[in-house]
Amino acid sequence: MPSRDKQTLLPLDSARVQALVDGRDGSAYEVLGRFPLADKTTAAKNTSTGVRIFMPEAERVEVTDAQGKSYGSLQDTDGNGLFTGELTSSLKGHYRLRVTWPSGAISESEDPYDFPPSLSDLDLYLINEGTHRHLADALGANVIEIDGISGTRFAVWAPNAQRVAVIGDFNGWDGRRHPMRARASSGVWELFIPGVKAGERYKYAITPAGSSPDGKPSIEKADPVARQAELPPSTASIVTSPLPFDWHDQQWMSEHASKDPLSSAISIYEVHATSWRRNAQGGTLDWHQLADELIPYVQSLGFTHIELLPVAEFPFGDSWGYQPLGLFAPTARLGSPHDFAAFVDRCHCAGIGVLVDWVSAHFPNDAHGLERFDGTPLYEYADPREGFHQDWNTLIYNYGRHEVRGFLIASALEWIERYHIDGLRVDAVASMLYRDYSRAPGEWVPNVDGGRENYEAMVFLRTLNQTIHEAHPGTLMIAEESTSWPGVTAPVAMGGLGFTFKWNMGWMHDTLLYMGRNPIYRRFHHSEITFSFLYAPSENFILPLSHDEVVHGKGSLLNKMVGADSWQKCATLRAYLAFMWGHPGKKLLFMGAELGQWQEWNFNAELDWKLLDDPRHKGIARVIADINRLYCHHPALHHIDRAREGYSLVIGDDSDNDVLAFLRQHDGRFMLIVCNFSPIVRHDYDIGVPKGGQWQEIFNSDSHFYGGTDVGNFGGVATRDIPHHGFDHSLSLCLPPLATLYLEPFG
Repeated sequence: MPSRDKQTLLPLDSARVQALVDGRDGSAYEVLGRFPLADKTTAAKNTSTGVRIFMPEAERVEVTDAQGKSYGSLQDTDGNGLFTGELTSSLKGHYRLRVTWPSGAISESEDPYDFPPSLSDLDLYLINEGTHRHLADALGANVIEIDGISGTRFAVWAPNAQRVAVIGDFNGWDGRRHPMRARASSGVWELFIPGVKAGERYKYAITPAGSSPDGKPSIEKADPVARQAELPPSTASIVTSPLPFDWHDQQWMSEHASKDPLSSAISIYEVHATSWRRNAQGGTLDWHQLADELIPYVQSLGFTHIELLPVAEFPFGDSWGYQPLGLFAPTARLGSPHDFAAFVDRCHCAGIGVLVDWVSAHFPNDAHGLERFDGTPLYEYADPREGFHQDWNTLIYNYGRHEVRGFLIASALEWIERYHIDGLRVDAVASMLYRDYSRAPGEWVPNVDGGRENYEAMVFLRTLNQTIHEAHPGTLMIAEESTSWPGVTAPVAMGGLGFTFKWNMGWMHDTLLYMGRNPIYRRFHHSEITFSFLYAPSENFILPLSHDEVVHGKGSLLNKMVGADSWQKCATLRAYLAFMWGHPGKKLLFMGAELGQWQEWNFNAELDWKLLDDPRHKGIARVIADINRLYCHHPALHHIDRAREGYSLVIGDDSDNDVLAFLRQHDGRFMLIVCNFSPIVRHDYDIGVPKGGQWQEIFNSDSHFYGGTDVGNFGGVATRDIPHHGFDHSLSLCLPPLATLYLEPFG
């Protein structure tokens, strides 16, 4: 029999009874369940056992053992649903309740209040300390067995609640039926409910201390650490299956852990899963259908990774996932958690890594979510100058609270460990680091030193990255950080934030400005195409051409290219992409750019796949496929991105001709990349090179295979012993219009 704060089944006073009946008693666990009976005259313990349960609307309640033997009936003497009675004889093990309902239906299950709490003191300590790295194994809804009896343990952190109850399919969503037990001063509430299985829906009915914000006695909240959720716009959490997924990616995971990402070829195809392609009826593909079509497509284009826009459950579809509430639950829009795991598994077995965008900067203010979760600002900062995002009408996580930092870090680990995700791209890092982000003077709170840096967010990010790198070497932690914050990818031990990579937003901004200028005027803005070579050693960069640049009126990538006609626009895009793949830094391209879409991204429709029937658009996709293969197979193009010995700018000052040339190099091997961003053919163009002999032209974006004019160097050219650009040898090249060439020494 479980230990209790109350040692005997004494009568309850009328106020306590009414609180139970009204669903206001925050310590109902103390007075429900099995107790020794008190002697009626002396209040001393005797050897009899009594049971008290609260079962509103029940007509009859009988106590039985597991074999169905009756041990007596419980009586509802006052007709308020509070049943009490004495067992007819001693009963070992957990008793069962046979309940007859007004409809005549009979239900049977063990009594939740006949079980002791199962969360350990260590669990509670780690939760409060913010270091429980497997938080969803402790909090949330976990199917477990206690004393051989299967059920679900519900646990939630709500330290300022007066009362918390579990509501769901199993109790008719009646907030009176299953009040939870408060675990001392931890702020955690817990209840094991026998018989509750995977697939059942649930929420928490939380009674705030004092009155709730909307004046109701309780507020209904989804589970913050639920591993599965209903399909929006429905908002309930779902008890997830305890069965582990049967993985087949052991070889991938072993190799992934031993790889050095900084010296690896990383080329990322960024995907919004619900708008990449639709089915014949116009509906969204599920994870299995997406795997069938997306994986071979990505393989054909030569990308090494897929990056998914956020797949953690989110209520508002138009946010594309960037306002999530279910940080432990893959969205139900594409299938079950097992379906998502199967997608990742198939990607890995096909040799493709999977990254996901992960949002720890803010969360939406939907009533069923984290906002004022227990009636107080719990997950968010209380002061709106710290806790409210003006740009997005969302709330900012309170990084100064141990439990909140632990919640976020455990979420990140969940994706990596449970779903074998190869890396996380952390969204909106700049908004986390600056207290005055997008705020006018007087609208923000300075730090303790009077500055704008958010020290608490810095601690969180460093702890996040350090924890993941130590536990899972090789995992990519990528910062979308749009400012010049120093040391984003420097190790934590050296004062950095500890990310593996940082998106080079400056490169994206500058180079797109350049490509959008008329070639006549580009000579006045040549630094926009060369400046990034100067600061490439400052961080470990990813060069992104992301979804943010092709939406909200910004136009498609193809339409950003200046050109007198569609041919020039396509040629300019081919040249730009080839320049990007040669430039130091890993690569990321948002879906649709490879098609040369004319329209900007529409997240409510699929990509414009019919463009592939046009040779010019198909040529852009061929360029991507070919430069991806060159990039992956030539170490000079990817092995050293940050150090000066990995690249050198050969021609960076020919602004009059809109020409740029640079070398990539590794272990004595070279790749020369030459870009002519003007529509004029440049004949007999001299470029110094570090090695004499024959140089092969292994890529030409003006090839007719890509829709070009086939101007070039007939596959190669021999050097001349004429010093140029600091080298003893030089090449005399024909530079095609609006084109990029790749050349390497022969042999």
